[in-house]
Amino acid sequence: MNGLASSLAEATRTEVAPTPSVRVAICPPSILIHRMSEALAGSKVLVGGQDAHSDDAGAFTGDVSAEMLADAGAKVVILGHSERRDAYRESDDLVARKVLAALRHGLEPIVCVGESLDQRKAGDALKVVTGQVRGSLPPELKGQAFAVAYEPIWAIGTGLTPNNPQIEEVHGAIRETLTAMYGEDAQRVPILYGGSVKPSNAAEILHAREVGGALVGGASLKAEDFLAIIRAV
Repeated sequence: MNGLASSLAEATRTEVAPTPSVRVAICPPSILIHRMSEALAGSKVLVGGQDAHSDDAGAFTGDVSAEMLADAGAKVVILGHSERRDAYRESDDLVARKVLAALRHGLEPIVCVGESLDQRKAGDALKVVTGQVRGSLPPELKGQAFAVAYEPIWAIGTGLTPNNPQIEEVHGAIRETLTAMYGEDAQRVPILYGGSVKPSNAAEILHAREVGGALVGGASLKAEDFLAIIRAV
């Protein structure tokens, strides 16, 4: 819940992404999606939503459907973010239904998974994360474009970051789970890392095994920091 219309000028500076191989998406508050998609028309930068309702329409005051996001110009949507799972008690099943809604309207889902600090300390990180992958990703994703984002809850906004061996261990477990679920198609699915990604650690994280990109939070609010992370690829 950050950003006003005045932030559009900053956001459009991401058009200077250094190489065509770097895929960039910005997911602003829903009220800015239409204006941002117009501002970025003709660029390679995608616009997306931060969440979507599992139904296409109905008496859900204040919610936004996948169809509405697509109508506003969104191409991707973040689903199952840890803040949604925690603050709004979103279950794996609900996230899976949101994924289906996104697919119905041509949005590419970015599905988030991650463990709490207590779960990591208890040695349950891999069990929790792979369980979320199996529960949040429906069979209908096979052959579709989507991404999984590993965001350890304890690293979001805290300044704490798991080391590369810890990241690689979880990303490797996610890849194995995806392969068991979707077969060879799973090799095309990027596994993003999210959780206190910043210019000072982006290059190290992005070059870790099985890290296919970053889901950037606080650092994306400053154009210079976001651009530095893009260049770290």
